Amino acid sequence: MSATRRQSGPFLEGDKVQLTGPKGKMNTVVLTPGAVFHTHRGMIAHDDLVGLPDGSVVASTTGDEYLALRPLLSDFVMSMPRGAAIVYPKDAAQIVAFADIFPGATVVEAGVGSGALSLWLLRAIGPEGRLASFERRQEFADVAQGNVTSFFGAEPQNWTVTVGDLVDELAAVVPDGTADRVVLDMLAPWECVDETAAALTPGGLVICYVATATQLSRVAEALRASGQFTEPDASETLVRGWHVEGLAVRPDHRMIGHTGFLITARRLAPGAVLPQLKRRPSKSDFSDEDVELWTPGALGDRTASDKKLRKTARQARSAADSAIAATESLADGAAADESPGAAQGPGPLSGPTDGPH
Repeated sequence: MSATRRQSGPFLEGDKVQLTGPKGKMNTVVLTPGAVFHTHRGMIAHDDLVGLPDGSVVASTTGDEYLALRPLLSDFVMSMPRGAAIVYPKDAAQIVAFADIFPGATVVEAGVGSGALSLWLLRAIGPEGRLASFERRQEFADVAQGNVTSFFGAEPQNWTVTVGDLVDELAAVVPDGTADRVVLDMLAPWECVDETAAALTPGGLVICYVATATQLSRVAEALRASGQFTEPDASETLVRGWHVEGLAVRPDHRMIGHTGFLITARRLAPGAVLPQLKRRPSKSDFSDEDVELWTPGALGDRTASDKKLRKTARQARSAADSAIAATESLADGAAADESPGAAQGPGPLSGPTDGPH
């Protein structure tokens, strides 16, 4: 079954719908026959939403109005079950842009976390591309697979998740010189420089997402020392929202500040030697102990317990099973409508069902 999520057209059974209430609170429901969305501001029957166009306004039993929209991918990733910290949409957008992820590309991703970045990459490469994800922990892989399946309604056929260390597993999954892009979202990407270089096609690109300045320095020096990449380019992205209402135009009081650094480099052709840039000498010596002092663990960042991960994986799997069941039910209904002897003429849910993906 193709993992294709409808992006437009009237709401159908199995669609995810985001309901925004009078105070701006958003709730996402999967339209299920006979089900009811309960709130302290009344109830909304799922059947009342089926057949309505995207962007409709519906009233609850108490008269409160709710805006009904299909959730954006950014909405989904910010509310989906998490086993590990997600890549925020602001960083995912930069990764897709800076790494020049294109339709049909072969992309390697490590690690998979909760699947947020996997969703953006799968959308960018399209059905003709290939995403090979690697994750050291089975629990994280389970959460990611559940979230991705929940969003698309089926597990993408062009996506594989390998549980294991990238250094040990990459060559067996992605033949040398066949990857267009490698995305490393991991604690120590400098440990994978040689394997990344082997997997990339000449001119291919590696992009690393790291949390601390010391990690950024370490991976940059490793890329330079390998002699297999162009001069690395590093950046971070800060997004500040604005309150705009009449003459009250000001920055929001809260913003998503530092989440991580991005560093990119291109793969040189075999045997090519990068011309040396003229630069001032700088202190670049460091030890493993220096790096360890600035890793997230040493800085006190909390990690999810095994119990919490198992619970999150169950939640993600449950959402995935519901999405698959809804997709299969919709497909069975469409097949029945097309079978000989099916009732002719438009039904109550007639209208466009396929939208751009």
